[in-house]
Amino acid sequence: MVCGPLSVYAGGRVNVGTNQITANFLLFQAGWLVCVVGGATPWYWVGPVMVIAILALHLRQASWPLKELKLVAVALLVGTFWDSLLVAYEVLDYHYGTIGSRLAPAWIIAMWALFATTLNVSLRWLRGRWFIAAGLGALGGPLAYYAGTRLGAVTMPDQTQALLALAMGWALIMPLLLRLAQRFDGFFPERAYPAPAPR
Repeated sequence: MVCGPLSVYAGGRVNVGTNQITANFLLFQAGWLVCVVGGATPWYWVGPVMVIAILALHLRQASWPLKELKLVAVALLVGTFWDSLLVAYEVLDYHYGTIGSRLAPAWIIAMWALFATTLNVSLRWLRGRWFIAAGLGALGGPLAYYAGTRLGAVTMPDQTQALLALAMGWALIMPLLLRLAQRFDGFFPERAYPAPAPR
């Protein structure tokens, strides 16, 4: 999902380079897998613990960790609302880690924090490419949840309805979160430094 290398120089050092993009992408994939596989078992809590560790590393690497933390908080609110809505309307049915009958499980909520760590790093290339972001959300969102069904972490009582709902929701959520990531960019805020004086 990374479209070419991205290297941003800020504060005297390279904040987002190719190695960091690769590490960010791989950590997300590893965290996603642990959350989903754990979500299919009574060991569902292992995923959130791993997410906390990845998040701590992410905030340590950020030049403005508070901004990244705000982005994570917003993503958690959006994700908790969205996934809980799907649970409440019985579009999705999770097997372990549920907090209540109408709330998404803890491990899926943790994955929203994990996803937020990619927005200003490995998914940064999507900024300004809102239609591409919407398309990737409409495709990638349902595929991720479908993979979750194959791993036994979630059930779709009506698969067609669920995939359509997920596609529509993620087509909006992806560009929304990327736009919010521009506001809460802890790696290289667009207005962090004054524009260079004309020569």
